[in-house]
Amino acid sequence: MGSMRLTILPSLNLMLHLQLNLSLVHRTECGANELYPGDNWSGGEFAGPSSQCGADRRAHHIASRAIKMLGYYILFLSLIVAAQSLPPEKVSANHIIKTRSIDLNNAHGLSMETRLEKTLEPTGYRLELEPYLEDGIFKGRVKINVTWLEDTEDVKVHCSHEIAITDTIVRARDTSDTKLHNYKVREVIKDPKKPVLIVYLDETVSKGSVGYLEFRFDGTLETTTTEAFFKTTYTTENDVERIVAATQLRPNNARRMFPCFDEPGYKVPFDISVVRPKNMVALTNTPVLKSEEIAGEPDAVWEHYERTPPMSTFTFGIVIADLKQLGNSTYYKDDNGNNMEIRIWGRAEYLQALEGVNEKVSLVFGEIANLWRVPLPLKRLDIVALPNYQGIKPADNWGLIVFKESDLSNRYYLQLAQELTYQWLGAFTTPAWWSDAHLNKALVGYLAAETAFKINNGSEMEGKWPMTVLYSLYYEYSKRYPHSRITGMKQETACTKIELLFRMFNYTLGGETFKKGLRMFLEARKFKTFTGDDIWNALNTAASTDSKISQGLDVKTVANSWIEKDRLPFLTVKRDYNSKSVAITQKVYLRERPHDVPDAEKMLWWAPLVVARQDNLDFSKTTPIMWMQTKEQTLKDMPDKNNFIIVNPEEIAPYPVNYDQDNWILLSNYLQSEKRTTIPELTRAKLLHDAWNLAYAGELSFATAFNMTLFLKEERNHLVWDPVFTMIDHIGRHICLCLHGKFQAYVRTLLSPLYEELTKDESGDEWSWRVNLRSLTKTFLCQAGYKPCVKDAQEQFSKWMQAKSPDEGNPISNQYICPVFKYGSKKEWEFGLQRVINFPPSRKQNERTYLLKTLAGCPVDEYKINRLLNVTILEGNGNFTETDLFLIFSMLTGSSQGYTTLFHFLNNNWVVLKEKFASKTNVWDNLITTATSHFTTEEGLELVSNLYVAHQGEFGSAEHIIEKSMRNIREEAKWSAENLPVIASWLDSYLASTKIKDDLFIQQ
Repeated sequence: MGSMRLTILPSLNLMLHLQLNLSLVHRTECGANELYPGDNWSGGEFAGPSSQCGADRRAHHIASRAIKMLGYYILFLSLIVAAQSLPPEKVSANHIIKTRSIDLNNAHGLSMETRLEKTLEPTGYRLELEPYLEDGIFKGRVKINVTWLEDTEDVKVHCSHEIAITDTIVRARDTSDTKLHNYKVREVIKDPKKPVLIVYLDETVSKGSVGYLEFRFDGTLETTTTEAFFKTTYTTENDVERIVAATQLRPNNARRMFPCFDEPGYKVPFDISVVRPKNMVALTNTPVLKSEEIAGEPDAVWEHYERTPPMSTFTFGIVIADLKQLGNSTYYKDDNGNNMEIRIWGRAEYLQALEGVNEKVSLVFGEIANLWRVPLPLKRLDIVALPNYQGIKPADNWGLIVFKESDLSNRYYLQLAQELTYQWLGAFTTPAWWSDAHLNKALVGYLAAETAFKINNGSEMEGKWPMTVLYSLYYEYSKRYPHSRITGMKQETACTKIELLFRMFNYTLGGETFKKGLRMFLEARKFKTFTGDDIWNALNTAASTDSKISQGLDVKTVANSWIEKDRLPFLTVKRDYNSKSVAITQKVYLRERPHDVPDAEKMLWWAPLVVARQDNLDFSKTTPIMWMQTKEQTLKDMPDKNNFIIVNPEEIAPYPVNYDQDNWILLSNYLQSEKRTTIPELTRAKLLHDAWNLAYAGELSFATAFNMTLFLKEERNHLVWDPVFTMIDHIGRHICLCLHGKFQAYVRTLLSPLYEELTKDESGDEWSWRVNLRSLTKTFLCQAGYKPCVKDAQEQFSKWMQAKSPDEGNPISNQYICPVFKYGSKKEWEFGLQRVINFPPSRKQNERTYLLKTLAGCPVDEYKINRLLNVTILEGNGNFTETDLFLIFSMLTGSSQGYTTLFHFLNNNWVVLKEKFASKTNVWDNLITTATSHFTTEEGLELVSNLYVAHQGEFGSAEHIIEKSMRNIREEAKWSAENLPVIASWLDSYLASTKIKDDLFIQQ
């Protein structure tokens, strides 16, 4: 019996193999249309479908059914021999369930981006796809119209190694011919190092020839990610599993689906045909042109779609799923020429969650369409909430946008505005190469933010844009080594900076001129690709036409002065009150010390000088007095000594501003007056942020920076408060232990009035900004020892301590843990330690991680920190890993008490630790770094220097680490020597004149 089974089953495999390949060999002339002498080559025109195709398909299915009968006969024999087979009624239509057997490699690596040689170029695609959803495979044929640009004996196209090429045809005619000729294919190979398919021909195709490449191919639907052509599943409310197939081809995943010229610069029309199950819909870039029944397959149908406009491969998209349309279509028509049907799709059970999306899409689309005023060449836009889609961002295909369900059903506008903007900027006109993609993303990001603000004042961003991204940019570019030399971070910050430059030009050129320039750009580059120069030149033309830019200056020069540097400037404004003039200088903005950036003195930016003046306060005037490109510049006719000036109000350009002492005093006094709100909230936040960060950078006295916080006593706008918490954290980490108590007292007096007001009239329907501000204020007050907060936390924590099985789960909110570990008893802290030690593997490990972080990072009690270090290192408790040690070390850097205790632990246990980590250089190096590199005073330098002298030559792999630590501490000690006495003096004066409710706070 066993030997007979082994004989028959290979026959079954052979039958399936024959059936798999039959659908490819029957259509030499069908489906993928032939090119004829009269075709429009440049436009990618194709001849219509042949009438023979239907007959050929019928013939194919007769043969297919014959093979199936043979299969049933073999299965019958197999049933007799092995007593197992599928009955005939279980074998369903080919395109729906498993009837094919194909061994394709599902694994794939990230494709190395490779530009093709410019020997030929595509002019159009005819693409047929047959997905077999349950099998997780697909078959296809692509016919690519091409023009030869050079004489060549080989053809190269992009094609992933996971795509199996089953047939290749090359046909062409030269300029003197009227008939296409077959060119014999000698060999087809794949470059082993690149996703490139090479077709070698027996003869040369001459320059100027036109023709087509035809490839038949097999592939596997991606199941590990939602990239390329992927398959995923979801379960309905009735526990029925459904299959979804869709594409995400950005940035270069089309080659993982079919052979193609997978570069954004190749924009040509597509004719698309897809087989779909009749119980599903198949959506692509354009509407269905016609449907075609498949003989012998009653449950599947060919869908043939209208030709697309010229587009790049990455904007091609497909969705095949059991979807329902939400309500009726929206028909959008405007005076700009847009005339489009918009449809929203989702699974039936999710449509209720999508209620209101039709109206939201219509609103956002209308705003963006009116901004561009260049109509999209699309009849229809389909927007899909795709079940179990796991993409980091939506798949923004042209005419077909695929969202995660939760992203489309939320009430926000920003992401929707981004994806709709990509229909114009990204699909209609496309970056010429990926080096321009960050500029595309930046402009889309800026326009989407402006759209969201126009619709609901940016409520989803709590009005904080662009301040939050700007603060991050200031912080990153002020480092000694921006981006930590990480390429991805560098690209992201560059994109953010360019987004802010577009905002700068919108202000300085004027909104109407800015939009005029963008419309000129799109009109010139629609259906084409673009570079950054195309955008800058269009803006410059509009600015020159409207006399919005000085003669001899151009937008590109201004933009490049910012883009080409991984730095930002800051301006120093010194007023001469007698002559009513202002001397302005620019230099590199640096916070980290030492300030030894190469060529810093040579760096110059074209900075717009927009000035708001107290004697004529008007923040709507955003036209620069001048553009500053030199190191020094003088402005005349400024206000008298009784009136302040503000340079760069509203953060029009991304640079902070320092002033002379008298102007800072004028600003501080005005902000403390009842007229404070005549300065917009973004500008109030900027003045506060600039003062503190310039002081931190050593460019301004901390006395002035602290004085700029005095108006916060009456300030309640969350945008103004937003930078305060970061400032508190930065300074709290930097000051010595001797000032910690005074600084905490200052924090208490600063935040208590705000918190008391925010806790009044709490309700469930509050604005999110109010809830977040109250939560943040409470967190910082808790850190400062606010008794009601600590008491509440301890009461909640006691519930956990009294639980019968405390290791089964944490019954309290995370917000209560840190105050208990910081101000609570040793018993409470020890309870937390035991929970980490006894943490069950069945629980989520991120809960253990959070608990360990708070155990290490929250206490200021030296006993608790030493206890943790003893248990995890000296006692060698097996429940703690090296990763846990790295986490503990990292958390101890959050306070001077933490890293000082770690230093003494290292110093007191040197011999034991050196031996313990002798073979673990990564742990040893991390320990030395954490324990020695964070001191900021002469006292700290002396501690580290003494350790170095005592154990010189014993540091091993960490020798260079401690030497670097000492160099850095010397720089920080200089800063401390200059600034800590100033901070101490200001705090003494302030606390002496301020009534402090210390009865509400735990004294440390």
